[in-house]
Order: sequence, then structure tokens, then C-alpha cells
Amino acid sequence: MNAGLWSVEGSRIDGKRVFGPRILNISNPFNGETVGAVSMISTDDVSRALRIAWTYRSTLTRAERGEVLFRAASELSNNLEEASLLISLESGLSKRDTRHEVSRVIDVLTMAASEVLQDDGTCQAGDVGRSPKRRRTITQREPLLGVIAAITPFNHPMNQVAHKVIPAIATNNRIVLKPSEKAPLSALYFADLLYRAGLPPAMFQVVVGNPRAIVAQFADSQFVSLLTFTGSVGVGKQIAGLAIYKRLILELGGNDPLIVMDDADVDRAAALAAHGAYANSGQRCTAVKRIMVHRSLASRFTDALAANTRRWVCGNPLADDTDVGTVIDTAAAERIELAVNDAVGRGARVVLGHRREGALYSPTILANVCSTMPLVTEETFGPVAPVITFNCIEEAIAIANGTPFGLSSGICSNRLDYIDRFMHELQVGSINVWDVPGYRTERTPFGGIKDSGLGHKEGVLEAMKAYTNIKTLSLPWGVS
Repeated sequence: MNAGLWSVEGSRIDGKRVFGPRILNISNPFNGETVGAVSMISTDDVSRALRIAWTYRSTLTRAERGEVLFRAASELSNNLEEASLLISLESGLSKRDTRHEVSRVIDVLTMAASEVLQDDGTCQAGDVGRSPKRRRTITQREPLLGVIAAITPFNHPMNQVAHKVIPAIATNNRIVLKPSEKAPLSALYFADLLYRAGLPPAMFQVVVGNPRAIVAQFADSQFVSLLTFTGSVGVGKQIAGLAIYKRLILELGGNDPLIVMDDADVDRAAALAAHGAYANSGQRCTAVKRIMVHRSLASRFTDALAANTRRWVCGNPLADDTDVGTVIDTAAAERIELAVNDAVGRGARVVLGHRREGALYSPTILANVCSTMPLVTEETFGPVAPVITFNCIEEAIAIANGTPFGLSSGICSNRLDYIDRFMHELQVGSINVWDVPGYRTERTPFGGIKDSGLGHKEGVLEAMKAYTNIKTLSLPWGVS
């Protein structure tokens, strides 16, 4: 694919490119250059895609589904640099980050391809309980009767798509996807990859159009059985209110802490904090949004974090030495800048960074941060490392839990009594000892509580379970 010769793209409906009257230009956030364009389709086209998906019933065997996913993984592995370039151009993320993103997509493909070959049914004896019978029950999982409708954000333009689409294919479902209009090219690329791997086009369609209209159609459509959404809390709750009597999987963000206890190795903790706060330009639901440090270590930790941060290069996403590219657009960078300015006005101190040039925002450390500042009570989606101090584990737990979010966390401590308390008392979906909040494999159950969402869109096993209906058969078994 030649990045300079892209023509206007269309949605993918039943394997065909479909165009509408309005053209949406996709610009590189770093330099403003147009990297592609997508035609915005009508609501009638979206309805047609949903009807096609509803009408289609896949007859692919487990082996055939596995082959499709393995072939797609192989082709993507051979074209990792091409896919990485596309993501960087439309999102502004560094090549270092987008190579990692494509690698994650390959992992999802291969793990799902392996998992689909396993029998996911169960067999249980009937001669148990107070009324035993010589019977046996056998369960099997079947695809949903209706369509899966999926909505993905801009921050991982291909990986977010993969985590919704691949489990649907593995379970023989049909899925219609609306990618973010800020970064839709990667989703279209991924669809074409799967078609070339042998996926029947009706199983996966991509629609790009008016976001509000498509969300309303998905929520209202009689053809949709499950709606899966990753994005903001506000939009997620609106969808929940609209999608009456539909299954929902909502991932709505996070305010994830990295908690550095008094026994922690300061340099090791600082390296984790920098990676957790700055990778992917800080645009991850699992990014470190709050660095909570025991007061006895605060000064040493802040110095170590500053030394580590100086090694993070912020600049041209396509340069080999760049660690941090842009955020999604200039408006997003301006919001981050305003949030930091607000914190400074409330008493925080900029230790390093706080420089903006267009959509580039440099990795930034703030000290003297109070846990009630909007910078840390709201989700700051950028490369910002706010340091909050605490005096004891009770205070750390109270600060960590004092947010509407409950997605993930990281713990820097070797003390088992501390780890035990965090495991039992933190109100989050996952706890990672000596790693960033975002750690997981593509098989790991991943999801949050409170305003971080409903259900699990990751890992592969949990998503496959969520995308199926269970049917149980019972029959006589053994001698009466």
C-alpha cells in the first residue's frame, strides 16, 4: 500500500465498497497532511448492512474459522510495517506504539484461532443433589440469534476493532462495526485482510457515517442482539438508556493508579510510572492517570521519574527514535494543556514538560497534586504523570477508591500484607503487582466496575462467552 496514493475509501457492506454524498478527510495529527478520505454513508445503507448480517447464517466449521484467523494472522505478520504505518499516519501515534498495537492484533488472531478449535461445552452428571437421577447434561455454545453491533474509539484504531471482531468470528456470529470517524482507515484495512483470509463478507461489515445516527440505529434495531461499545462514560450511559432489552458490553474508561509503597525500589517504580503514563501518548483507558507515592519516597521518586522522563523522545511519530507521538488532534492536546494549567492554578507544580505544539504534548510531570483536582478526578487522556502523596496504606486505598472509575491498578511493593490488602480492598477489575495497570495477555479477563463499564470485551475467552447463547441437553445415562 502506498500511503501517498490512497483514494476515497467506502464502507464495507457485504464485501463491497459503498459510498455516500459526504467525504470525510483523514489528516495526520502531526503535520495536518491528508492521509486518506472516507465516504460517509446514509442511514439507509447502515440499515441494509444490519439486514444483510441478520439474514446471513454462517455454516463455517470450527476448523474453517480457525483457518481464516490463522491466515489473517500470517498475512498481518508479513505486513506488520505497512499496518503500523497506516495506524501512525491516521492517529499520530509513534511507530514504536503502533508496531506494538499490530503485534497485539496478531496475538488476538492466533489465540482466538487456537481457542475456536477447543470444545467449549460441558458435561455434568445428574445423580447429584437431593433428587438424583441417572441422567447427564451436556451444554453447547451457539452464536447469537441477532447481530453484534460494535462501536470503537480512536486510541487503538486496529486493536480495539480486533478485540470486538475476532471473538465474533470465532463464535460464528455476524458483526457490524462503526469505527471512530477520527481513525477509520485501520478498521477498513482490517476488514479487507479478513476477507482475503476467506471470511464471508456478511459476517463482518464496516459502516462509516454520522456517529450519532449510527449509534441510534444500533440501539434501536430489531436485528441487533448485542451492542458492544468502548468510549466515554457519557456516551456509554446514553447507549445503555437507548438499547432497551439488548445485551451490552461497555468499556467506559479508567482512572488507574500506580501505588508506590514505602518499601518500593524507587528507580523500578519510576520506570513503570513513565511507561504507564506516556505509552500510546497516554491515550489508554489503562494508562497510569494517578501516581500515588508514599510520602517518605516522594522526593526521591519524583527525581527518578524526571530522569526517566527526559529519555522519552516526543516528536515525529514516524521517526525511529520517537517514543511519544501526538494525541489524536490539536483540540485534544489543548484540553490536556488546559487541565494541567487548571491544576497549576490549584497549587500543583510542573516538574517537567507541559509543552504543546499543535497535537504534540510533551510528557509532563506534576508534583503537589491533590486527589480532588479535576486533573485526577476526571480522565486526562494524554501523557501526564501527576504525583499524589499519601501517608499510610489506609489513605492510599481511600484515594485509589475515591473515583467513579474502577478499571485497573498497579502496585509497587514486595510486602505480602500490603498486596493482600490491595487485592481485597481496591475497587477495580485488575491489580498488577510490579507492573503497569494495563498489563494483561490477550487471554486475560479484562474489564472494570463502577463507571468503568459493564461486562468483559477482553480477553478472547471472556468475549467469546459473552457473544454466545448456552443450550443444555439432558438425556438418560447409565442403568436405571
